[in-house]
Amino acid sequence: MTSYRIAVIGGTGPQGKGLGYRFARGGHTVVLGSRAAEKAEATAAEVTERLVGVEGAGTVTGAANAAACADADLVLLAVPYDGHDELVASLPLAGKVVISCVNPLAFDKRGAHGLVIDGGEGSAAESAQRLQPEATVVGAFHHVSAVTLWGEDDFLAGEDILVVGDKSDAKEPVMELAASVTGRPGIDAGKLRLARQLEPLTAVLISINRKYKTHSGIRIHGV
Repeated sequence: MTSYRIAVIGGTGPQGKGLGYRFARGGHTVVLGSRAAEKAEATAAEVTERLVGVEGAGTVTGAANAAACADADLVLLAVPYDGHDELVASLPLAGKVVISCVNPLAFDKRGAHGLVIDGGEGSAAESAQRLQPEATVVGAFHHVSAVTLWGEDDFLAGEDILVVGDKSDAKEPVMELAASVTGRPGIDAGKLRLARQLEPLTAVLISINRKYKTHSGIRIHGV
């Protein structure tokens, strides 16, 4: 297995922290990024403490967002959609594979629902690609719960990671990285535009979780 250096932008939030923890469990080098380096360093110390006794674990450090991206092989965007475009445009991402797990959601009295992006002809992942044309954006890790990521199981064995993107050579390392989370490679789910379906699907899982008091995920049969 290839060992990657991964920057997690939004690494101090529950999703970013959880994914950073899983990637480090899988032997990868992780740099958690935040607007404030001190906050990222504190979260990295928390993750590092959690990794004590995990054989073969990679290191976890913290840095300001731009510095976290500097030497990364892969950059994961795990940030809220609010403020997404401004942040993504500011990052040094040219030439990098960028993974978006951003879910543009809103909440009202009826629960969670997906936001309509670019009149239904866009997604957070596609917005990131438009803002960073010299990067290659891949959509993945949309449907894994922050609670289960930070949980005790070695792998989220009942779930699959769906990976979308327009370039196969960019999707391949992301599918490999998914094994750190589920114990098996991710599934190639098609072109980047299908992020328009994957991102709002998270609202359905939130609805299921509220109804059944669980942390549901996606599993693909027949592959």
